[in-house]
Amino acid sequence: MKKIKFAVLLVFLFTSFYNYSQQGSPGGKNKVKVTGKVFEKVSKQPLEYATISLTKPNDTKVVAGGITNPKGEFEVAVAPGTYDIKVEFISFKSTEIKQKSIQDDTNLGVVNLSEDAAQLNEVVVRAEKSTVEIKLDKKVYNVGQDMIVKGGSVSDVLDNVPSVSVDTEGNVSLRGSDNIRILIDGRPSQAINMAEALRQLPADAIEKVEVITNPSARYDAEGGSGIINIILKKGKNQGFNGTFIASTGLPETYGLSGNLNYKTEKLNYFTTAGYNYRTTEGAGQTNSEYLNPDGTTKSFLDEDRDTKRIRKGFNGRAGVEWTITPSTFWTNAINYQKNTGDDRDLINYYNYDAAHNFTGTTYRLNNADTGSENFEYTSNLIKNFNDKGHKLTADFSISRNTDDSNSTITASPNFNNTLNDQIQKQVLFQADYVLPLGKGGQFEAGYKGSFGDLNNEYYVTENGGAKDPNLSNTLEYKENINALYTQYGFKVNKFSYLFGLRWEDTDIHVNLLDNSDFNTKKYNNLFPSAFISYEISDQSNFSASYSKRLSRPRGRFMNPAVNYASNVNIFQGNPDLDPSLTDKYDIGYIKKWDKVTFNTSAYFEDTKDVFSFVRSPTGDEVNGVPVIKSQPINLGKEQKFGFEFTFNYTPYKWWKLNSNFNFFNVKTTGEHSYTDTKGNLIVQDLDNQANSWFARVNSKVTLPYKIDWQLTAMYNGEQKTAQGKNLGQFGMNTAFSKDVMKDKGTIAFNISDVFNSRKMRSYTYLDDVNSYSEFQFRKRQFNLSFTYRFNKPKSERDKNAQPRNDGGGEGGGDFPG
Repeated sequence: MKKIKFAVLLVFLFTSFYNYSQQGSPGGKNKVKVTGKVFEKVSKQPLEYATISLTKPNDTKVVAGGITNPKGEFEVAVAPGTYDIKVEFISFKSTEIKQKSIQDDTNLGVVNLSEDAAQLNEVVVRAEKSTVEIKLDKKVYNVGQDMIVKGGSVSDVLDNVPSVSVDTEGNVSLRGSDNIRILIDGRPSQAINMAEALRQLPADAIEKVEVITNPSARYDAEGGSGIINIILKKGKNQGFNGTFIASTGLPETYGLSGNLNYKTEKLNYFTTAGYNYRTTEGAGQTNSEYLNPDGTTKSFLDEDRDTKRIRKGFNGRAGVEWTITPSTFWTNAINYQKNTGDDRDLINYYNYDAAHNFTGTTYRLNNADTGSENFEYTSNLIKNFNDKGHKLTADFSISRNTDDSNSTITASPNFNNTLNDQIQKQVLFQADYVLPLGKGGQFEAGYKGSFGDLNNEYYVTENGGAKDPNLSNTLEYKENINALYTQYGFKVNKFSYLFGLRWEDTDIHVNLLDNSDFNTKKYNNLFPSAFISYEISDQSNFSASYSKRLSRPRGRFMNPAVNYASNVNIFQGNPDLDPSLTDKYDIGYIKKWDKVTFNTSAYFEDTKDVFSFVRSPTGDEVNGVPVIKSQPINLGKEQKFGFEFTFNYTPYKWWKLNSNFNFFNVKTTGEHSYTDTKGNLIVQDLDNQANSWFARVNSKVTLPYKIDWQLTAMYNGEQKTAQGKNLGQFGMNTAFSKDVMKDKGTIAFNISDVFNSRKMRSYTYLDDVNSYSEFQFRKRQFNLSFTYRFNKPKSERDKNAQPRNDGGGEGGGDFPG
């Protein structure tokens, strides 16, 4: 392990110093700085990615240039002289300053740009964002540029995001850890079943996804490995415009959705609505060898599993932004989702004796009806006190989510009925204040209150009889969190600093009403954060950061309801789980060339009371077959060290590449002690150390006849566990698209999992059973979609006409400098 750490650190430092030496001291001592800000004239909001170019009078050759940051600020180094200065942004009228004499450091002040109505009505691609934008503190994935997710869901979107993986069951992980926080428009998602909710939200409702691996104090402390922020589409263009998307696919899938926007000088109306019908076919198997106490073979059991899930859902969102005054903006929106579904899960059991002679077969069929309904109202108020970033924001949201499932499990000659009804209510309030101080300084402070209530009724009956008290329960989960934070950032020469402190007070009640088991967990914690950045040059930057993070167990982790799909391999939540605390350290380096953007980071995470899934024999048997239970526990300690590379490369105008590689080592320490149903004390040693890695490559090529071709390949490496190992997993997706109808329409065809290879495979070794299992949640899928746009450019750049902070909710200011 020490050798690996040393080698990784050596490679990282060599790369950093090599690039630094190649860059040299940019600009030299004889250059001066040209600074300023670029704002939208009407809303007085900063324009990110506006371009600034300096040319000699009567010469078209660009001498120097740059782009604006999220605050609309720019800084360009140039030799003293007289220049023509041009400021441009897509779909805006450019501004020129002719023959400006620049002899010393010069501040141009605020440059205001106006929308160009003529350009807005043209359907012309003048510039496109990269599918993946690499920034120092986060990665931004632009959904609109990705053909592979057309007609898909948010799960498909996340599965293409750098550093992010989605397993075959829809569970999301970041840098190999599922200990994350998922936000929607900067607010925590209130979905009861996160994996299912992400599969139901259509991809075309998403504008971009932000991945923040080491968040600052302004963000919730929850999410040990980081935050994923999903930003929904909001219209930006003046007038009436929109997009319609129709899709169909195999297995039987179809959908229809639309995004409409009407914007005037004072009001901006936006809405999204869609219906989808999805069929998901899956399969799996588990082959087990059961052992006698002396280690000899007792018997074999093979389980073959076939699944089919049908989901029908409506997704709608409507809202209005009101420009009350030129400096005050109020946005209100309503989100609504309703889904119904049918699940069919058939398991065939094949029994064999110790010599592997066939002895008989049984089956287990689970037919389930599912339904969910989610409603959320959000309100966001922004008051800008000046155009330098001094502002106050307030957010409020209230939501109600229901999730129901009723099933009949047939296993001749018996049958069981199960019911799982969940109702969750959530109220959130947040206020953030940002005050610029001096040159490059910024103070922030805020409050957030989150108050939730979940009621979950679950029961199992046998042959239509009474509830089984051992498998049935009513769970009441109440969570109240109050938080305060403050942080201060400033810049000294080429160094930028950001120091923050967050305090969170948590009050949780986990009550099992059927057996009067009441549990209260109260705790409060301080969460410091620190970020330091050094600007090596205009094109390269180095950073180091630290933060303390928290992970609270939720959802199925704490629900003691037994997953009864298989009666010999069961899952059960643990209501006695405690939160885990993580100390995160990250060192990052970013370098930009004309055609390449490269980002690398080394990270270390030290977690106490980490959650871990443990498989344990219960002591029970079904027809002579031992019952194995999988349950999350607070294992003990986990230390994770890794490094990551991400780069964008555009070798030609017609070819774009981006890739991501992550290697990590995980060391866990702990044991699990429990008493089985026969009264035996079982102690499981779960100490483990393992290496793993994953990689993703995305290629986008423009073929003849303006046909775009996209290919994405990903591989998750093998990883050893305390009770076995997870095998490697390879997958490939591809897509083709063609613009039609004078570029107002786009036809896209994509194939998900080209080789039908995305299967979760693992080996498990316990004292009395060895098993191999594999599961494929979704088999290969084909999808065809048609997109039609009116009064809207194909590549609508984010002009920040919405005065929100990348989705609002969690936002304060940005990293200083």
